[in-house]
Amino acid sequence: QVQLVESGGGLVQAGGSLRLSCAASGRTFRSYAMGWFRQAPGKEREFVAAVSRSGDSTNYADSVKGRFTVSRDNAKNTVYLQMNSLKPEDTAVYYCAADVSTYSTASRYQHSYELWGQGTQVTVSS
Repeated sequence: QVQLVESGGGLVQAGGSLRLSCAASGRTFRSYAMGWFRQAPGKEREFVAAVSRSGDSTNYADSVKGRFTVSRDNAKNTVYLQMNSLKPEDTAVYYCAADVSTYSTASRYQHSYELWGQGTQVTVSS
């Protein structure tokens, strides 16, 4: 069973940057499209970004487009989320997720993802 472990969260001032990492166990990481989602207090979990299996296709929520960059290193079994120009409204628990289906793509829909990490807290102060 593949396990996902996020890291890199923390407290940052508005305008700052953070890079989240999600390390996956197992040798089939390159077969999975990967996504990032977030959940703020009192709100539903929402899509942030996704990357295809090869890394050549990405997908972003409008709220983070131009500020966040998703990438992956299949040799290291790791997907990244580089977050720049952070805003207080980016405060949330961030989750990575894996789409292990045969035809996985960089989907923005939560139901496309079967495996989830435990989440990492990102707090942006004003």
